[in-house]
Amino acid sequence: MKKFNPENKEILTYGECLEPAMKIKDVEEAKNYLADYTVYQQKMMDKEKLDYHGLTAEQIAKQNLGYFAGYYNEETRLRVEKLFNCSHPLFGKAENGIPTNKEAFEMGVNYDKKRRKQ
Repeated sequence: MKKFNPENKEILTYGECLEPAMKIKDVEEAKNYLADYTVYQQKMMDKEKLDYHGLTAEQIAKQNLGYFAGYYNEETRLRVEKLFNCSHPLFGKAENGIPTNKEAFEMGVNYDKKRRKQ
């Protein structure tokens, strides 16, 4: 069973937080992993005191999982999205299809423009 932060480190890289989740295949395991990751995310948010645009720790954790799964194959991305009830923050659900390189670039540019206006 994959446990979040098994070494109980105080600070983790995104890879240390997210890579183990990409291997999870069990609903209960995903639920426990997300709960622990959300607690960790909240600690980081409290410590950093940054503006998270009204997002909760769980919402950020799910966005991170969806984003990270986008670097994997379609099978992994679909499984992660289903298990963690998440999606890629820019591309949406994998079931909607994978954007072309041009579409992905344009989504990134539009996202950046939107964020700069905020």
